[in-house]
Amino acid sequence: MKFAASVSLAAIALAGCAANTSSAAPVAEVPASAAAPAADALPYPLTPDGAAQFIAAAEKDMFDFSVIGGRAAWVNATYINDDTDALNAYFGTIGTEKGVKYATLAAQYARVPGLDPDVARKLNILRGALVLAAPQTSGSAAELNEITTRLQSAYGKGRATHNGKVITGDDAEALMGELRNPNETKEIWQSWHENVGRPMRQDYTRMVEIANAGAKELGYADTGAMWRSQYDMSPEEFSAMYDRLWAETKPLYQALHCYTRSKLNHKYGNAVQPATGPIRADLLGNMWAQEWGNIYDVVAPKGSGDIGYDLEALLKAKKYDPVKMVKAGEGFYTSLGFAPLPASFWTRSQITRPQDREVICHASAWDLDNKDDLRIKMCTKVNADDFVTIHHELGHNFYQRAYNQQPYFYLNGANDGFHEAIGDFIALSVTPEYLVQIGLLDRSKVPDASKDTGLLLRQAMDKVAFLPFGLLVDKWRWGVFNGSITPANYNQAWVDLKREYQGITPPVGRSEADFDPGAKFHIPGNTPYARYFLARVLQFQFYKAACDMSGWQGPLHRCSFYGNKEVGQRLNQMLAMGASKPWPDALQAFTGSREMSAKPMLEYFAPLQTWLEEQNRGKQCGW
Repeated sequence: MKFAASVSLAAIALAGCAANTSSAAPVAEVPASAAAPAADALPYPLTPDGAAQFIAAAEKDMFDFSVIGGRAAWVNATYINDDTDALNAYFGTIGTEKGVKYATLAAQYARVPGLDPDVARKLNILRGALVLAAPQTSGSAAELNEITTRLQSAYGKGRATHNGKVITGDDAEALMGELRNPNETKEIWQSWHENVGRPMRQDYTRMVEIANAGAKELGYADTGAMWRSQYDMSPEEFSAMYDRLWAETKPLYQALHCYTRSKLNHKYGNAVQPATGPIRADLLGNMWAQEWGNIYDVVAPKGSGDIGYDLEALLKAKKYDPVKMVKAGEGFYTSLGFAPLPASFWTRSQITRPQDREVICHASAWDLDNKDDLRIKMCTKVNADDFVTIHHELGHNFYQRAYNQQPYFYLNGANDGFHEAIGDFIALSVTPEYLVQIGLLDRSKVPDASKDTGLLLRQAMDKVAFLPFGLLVDKWRWGVFNGSITPANYNQAWVDLKREYQGITPPVGRSEADFDPGAKFHIPGNTPYARYFLARVLQFQFYKAACDMSGWQGPLHRCSFYGNKEVGQRLNQMLAMGASKPWPDALQAFTGSREMSAKPMLEYFAPLQTWLEEQNRGKQCGW
């Protein structure tokens, strides 16, 4: 992401592109219901030249404003107090008002016949660029930004309890991965969800009302339809692709769920985790049950389950600290031929949690000047998860710099799934071979083929386990925005979706006094989530393409393309395109294919899926 989830500013940066798959984007259909300024209120004539002038002026204004707006968002995220909340809300309000004004005007200019294809594409991007749009009613933008700032800050200041002691959110996340006492994990899960989520419910309900009114003024059915319009296809086509990718991967997830549930039942017994039905959410090593790798010790099969090394232990043995971990991540990208990060990155990033103030610890990557003021914001701990997360976040930064020569409206990924997938596919290369290459693992200790089941199962506990969660977060929001999920059943709908897609159930009873979605950063942070599901699929397409390019001969899951300059050159060609072309063009530039496909992911995990099905034989799978 260009910078974190400031509603109005990151909206432009995070937007996809509403066009079709030709390189010359057609004019999007703009319903007559779209708010239409009077002709004399338009800044330029409704002509192709007037549209081009409008785009040039809007692009310069938004570029300039994004710098100060980004700084306000950064200070608020890294130094939370009433003053920085007010500053962020102030600039966010200005940004939202600009975004609404420009989006409304873009909807009018987009109807002009004979537009230059580049102007048409930028108009489509601008029309749908806001993550949340306020209506033009006086005070709406200010109210929307006050609410969204309040929601984000409430999350950043959120606390849980462990054995009655108050703990921070990042400590709570870490403990959920470490603890194996179900009474303790239940306490942390319940306290976090109730302390953080419950107070947000009223604000979130009001936010939805305002944002939907704004989306309708721009000619969209609702905010969810606006989000799904940013993928070079219609909202309906996007939903169909989304469901197709899940259908392709669902059997693999179901096999993993069945195996994991059996292991949890064996460890905790029927009273805690029954042998059939859904899995209790707090037993999976993650606050949201979205990734399960932290409980690998519980599910690892004897013998082959020992992957042969412990990355956290290796990092500590080599005396890695958080900065050295980030240096290692940078080293992967420079090995492919990318230039090192700027010196300012090391002085301006938040790499560890400050001890003297409240901050948002959720990892994110920022570009504050649209050129090279690149930063990450993390509360890094020396462990395997954060080592992988660093490789992911730096993927955003190197992507941001690769496209920094593009015009402002193209300073973005080919779609938002691309932005997430770049770092993820690099992180897939954190293999034993890579660890040898950077001196973390002795070659004599590289696990042999007998450990492949363990290596794949460990990866699947994060990569495969995430798929249904990645899918359902926006399924819930799309329902909230289109009204099929009403405020009266916000929480039950969330619980139902988690059961339907994940096969997960809460550890304690829930009611409509709760607002469990708010306990996940991306809900109060208003970050669209479909990108993360798409990224899980895309990263394997990118990874397989890179491995094929590098001439890798072994099993796909052991491939490392560290140091391969050809991969770096081809990758840079895709990254440098930014959002200037429809995403199928960018995908084709690196992989040779124009269609997202789960086949590379299924190829990667094929040996594991066969093994899981053998382990599950005779068991009652499903939930």
